[in-house]
Amino acid sequence: MTDTADDIVRSAAGRPWLRISRWVHLVWLVLIVFQPMFAPKGTTWDWILVGVVVVITMSLYAVMLARPERTRWWFTVPIAVLAILATPFNAGAGTLFVYAAASAGLSESRRDALRWLAGLTILVSLLSLVSTVEWPWRLWGIIPPLMFIWVIGLIQVEHSERVREQAELRLHNARIEHLATVVERERIARDLHDLLGHSLTAVVMRTQLIQSLIAVDPDRAQREAAEVERTARGALDEVRKALSGWRQATLEAELESARTTLTSLGVELTVHRDPGLTIAGATEHELALALREALTNVARHARARTCHIGIETDSSELRLVISDDGIGGTPREGNGLTGLRERITAIGGRVQRLSSSGTTITIGVPLRVAT
Repeated sequence: MTDTADDIVRSAAGRPWLRISRWVHLVWLVLIVFQPMFAPKGTTWDWILVGVVVVITMSLYAVMLARPERTRWWFTVPIAVLAILATPFNAGAGTLFVYAAASAGLSESRRDALRWLAGLTILVSLLSLVSTVEWPWRLWGIIPPLMFIWVIGLIQVEHSERVREQAELRLHNARIEHLATVVERERIARDLHDLLGHSLTAVVMRTQLIQSLIAVDPDRAQREAAEVERTARGALDEVRKALSGWRQATLEAELESARTTLTSLGVELTVHRDPGLTIAGATEHELALALREALTNVARHARARTCHIGIETDSSELRLVISDDGIGGTPREGNGLTGLRERITAIGGRVQRLSSSGTTITIGVPLRVAT
């Protein structure tokens, strides 16, 4: 059985009134009683056949409700076989073909369900030729099933397709929610790394400086301690904003912060920016965080004396270039540079890193995205 019928039965399991209403469908078994009750030649064997058919049908129906995933083999096929065996001797047993059509429409795909309906129609037509039931009772085994096989069957097919679509929509929405959660976690992890990496580096560097100044220049050590406190408070505020999702970094703020940090480490910073350059807010945010990561690496690892930052454009690209005269080399990229690449790639940009006598990181973003 498909997930459609399974979902319907599970839904009924949580609502007692719906469980009861599903048994009401068996009321149409009363049609089997009409022939022995009203036919002029009804016999005891006719009543025995009615009892056997009703008991078997109710048993199969109960099994189907308990194991909906096996409806085809535990209800649809057996009930069709039972109809084939009983209808030649009891015209009312033709209603079993309608039950088979209903279960096929509910549990099979549209293509398979239509095949079932066509096959059941052919069976009813053939049985009308070999039936031992006299006229007009034989009409009970021909006309109602021929009509209701298609009416009830098609209703069930449409219903099952709606249920499938709803199940697929729920699954699709669950996947979207999961992907959104994963993306948000990655964003928070990336932002926290960028924020805390830079700020904690500044705190560590200034703390080391304070230790060396306490004995020789207490006044400057006190000023540096105040700067450490300011940096820590700023980092805490930015972390809160990152978690709330509305923090917006700017190049100007990052350049000012970088100038303060690098100057305290004895690194001379120069900046060249094309005049009149306006950068889109979302792109500037990503570039600012990328700049922060690159300058954090300069402060931590480069042992540089000078650092140059260029922000310029050509005919097709905005470029952010960070170069230093540090030790260079080709160390393995850590989480910071990996996150930087992911951040820039997400907006259609590129990242190039060159290390020889110093390190140069070039970040390029298409103009159509950057401005």
